[in-house]
Amino acid sequence: ATRTKSADVERADSGIGQMPARKWRNRASETLSSLQAWEAHRPCTDCGERDLPVETDVQNCNQRRADLCEKCRKRRTERKESVLEFVNTEASYGEDLRIIKEEFYLPMQAAGLLSQEQLQGIFSNIQELIDLNESFLEILQEEIDQAFDQGDDDLMTVCIGEVFLEFVNMLPAFQTYCLQQSSSVNMLNALEKEKELLRIFLNVSQNDNTALRRMNLRSFLMAPLQRVTKYPLLLSRIIKATTEYHPDHGSLREAKSRIESHLEHINMKTKQEGNTWTLRSFRQDSKKKREVINIEMRETALKTVGWLREETRFVMEGSLQLAQPPDGQWVKKGSKTLKFQNMQVLLLVNMKRVSESSLESAEPGPVKDAVLVLIRDKNNGKFHLLREPLRLSNCIVSTDPDCDDTFELIEIRREAFVFRDSDRARTHHWFRQIRRYSRELGSWKKRRNALPNIMISTPHTRP
Repeated sequence: ATRTKSADVERADSGIGQMPARKWRNRASETLSSLQAWEAHRPCTDCGERDLPVETDVQNCNQRRADLCEKCRKRRTERKESVLEFVNTEASYGEDLRIIKEEFYLPMQAAGLLSQEQLQGIFSNIQELIDLNESFLEILQEEIDQAFDQGDDDLMTVCIGEVFLEFVNMLPAFQTYCLQQSSSVNMLNALEKEKELLRIFLNVSQNDNTALRRMNLRSFLMAPLQRVTKYPLLLSRIIKATTEYHPDHGSLREAKSRIESHLEHINMKTKQEGNTWTLRSFRQDSKKKREVINIEMRETALKTVGWLREETRFVMEGSLQLAQPPDGQWVKKGSKTLKFQNMQVLLLVNMKRVSESSLESAEPGPVKDAVLVLIRDKNNGKFHLLREPLRLSNCIVSTDPDCDDTFELIEIRREAFVFRDSDRARTHHWFRQIRRYSRELGSWKKRRNALPNIMISTPHTRP
């Protein structure tokens, strides 16, 4: 007999009984049906809805976009177009700024057509706007390039709102330019009538210089005004195409509110100076109105302390109640014996810059100074200082357990002030922030318990 190898023997059954095998097949069939049903109604990755059409990899190679409903696909496309429009128009605006400098300012300066004072009067702070635009555009372009490198073709990882808030200090530069626009145009008109060479230069430039696109100098000088009024419109388009769950949604809304508040503030300043022109007006709600007031207070504080804007940081600002006790017995009697008045208070910090080479490369460094600016409530349309700023390097800040709803600030050898907020938690927050900078800058910070050495004596030193 021939010996059969084990490999040649095949089993006629599956190794399991007929009933278990039938149950396994039924369960597998049910699982497959469930997977197909889920695939047919899988949720959209953006909105969570389940109205997606059934698609295979052959129908749509981009599986990430296959997980989106039709509405969200359209929204992503609109958002990408809005983001690119924001960046491209910023680049076009920067090109107009460079034309102003290279085709008008520098040739007029080199030819001696106008004095430096006259050039400054016409072109204002155009160089500052150029520097800010270059820095802003560089960060925006890096965001776009990084998104494409990571395979984010829809630019969903690009956060325009966050970048805009990082460069919110460029808005005061726009304000400086806008407020001088009326006088700049009047000066240009007067000088063009007075100086024939200037008139010839401007006419030849407009007709023969192809870089100017047949536009005159006045048209280019309007570029910053047009750009600052277009920011809210561009941000609105991005907000409309950005779902509320996107991490940049809140920053976009805040950026839009900040720019609209600055525009309203510029309009208010132009009216105060008697100018008839205004920028595009936006509807003011209570929040924007408060922001306009804050902008005006910050300008008053900056003008008072005389610091550079790029070196100044506003740590806290808001309304506080202030009292000046006649003696030190108020703690025993309680704060109810004090007469408080409402006051607008701003805590400003002056930061050293690590790099002094240029504005955009400057980085904040150690604290040089810190002050507390006290402003009376607005009267007759203007803010008035209560007194000169309180330098925290010359102040001691303390609190008492018996009066935990207030804190005291003593200016050495001068006055004492008691502060409180309507909210006790916010009072404590003010106290911690002011005490922090007082201890960092005070000359007594190395002494015992951060207190001055007066009245400190030991038994062996007494006579």
